[in-house]
Amino acid sequence: MKFSIHSFINISLYKNIRKLYRRIKNIPRHPLQDIPTAGGIDFVHLGSEYGGWTFVDDVELQGCTIISAGLGEDASFDVEFAQKYGARVVVVDPTPRAIKHFKEITLKFGQVKSQIYSCSGKQPIDAYDLSNLSASNFVLIKKALWHVSTKLKFFEPANSENVSHSIVNFQHNYKEDTPHIEVETTTLPELLLELSIEPYEISLIKLDIEGAEIEVLTHFLSQGITPKQILVEFDELNVPSSRGFTRVDQMHKILIQNGYEMIRTDGQADFLYILRN
Repeated sequence: MKFSIHSFINISLYKNIRKLYRRIKNIPRHPLQDIPTAGGIDFVHLGSEYGGWTFVDDVELQGCTIISAGLGEDASFDVEFAQKYGARVVVVDPTPRAIKHFKEITLKFGQVKSQIYSCSGKQPIDAYDLSNLSASNFVLIKKALWHVSTKLKFFEPANSENVSHSIVNFQHNYKEDTPHIEVETTTLPELLLELSIEPYEISLIKLDIEGAEIEVLTHFLSQGITPKQILVEFDELNVPSSRGFTRVDQMHKILIQNGYEMIRTDGQADFLYILRN
């Protein structure tokens, strides 16, 4: 998920301070982080300041099914998307705290929002508007999205207060011996087959999976699965390294080769790609 921050700090302010700090300390930025937002496009933002995403509003999203990999403890994007478009959201996350958060949401279906969103990465359940939602709007897959189906180490974050685990362990310099749990993985093609979803039915996929997005994207694109919109957090840009920059470079090139165009970034790690026909 997004970088850690205490709940009393405004996230927009924090991001601006972070950018200034990186400039002062001469911390490298990837060129993709400075590409301006494309003009003449009807963007919409859904979710909290912490867990929200910006994408292209499209009539074809009405009643659609989307894949949302990486829930954590902020389901604001998933809930608001389901509300706005009457959509079904397939949530993919094996993290114990994320599973617990999802279960708490299901107990409140039909409930109206009674709190504002938190500025932190953990949302109170009462901050979600669940008034028009039911179990039919959500599917939880308690596995990690990856490029093969297997069992893997799921490494704990550097800050124990954070919820998001990682398969590639970029937060610990890609080491293999840091604290972890073991989880089952699945691939996007296998997931779609399991849920009887045709690849062309997926109009949008969101990947917030702590570095695993590179392998996942490469795999499903090689299988001919091309969602119209890809929301991806290149998490390795949050911990700059030559290895991380190279991986993002290679992934961007693969996306371009498959007909995608990057049309928006938050200037940090969140990117929006759309399929150009």
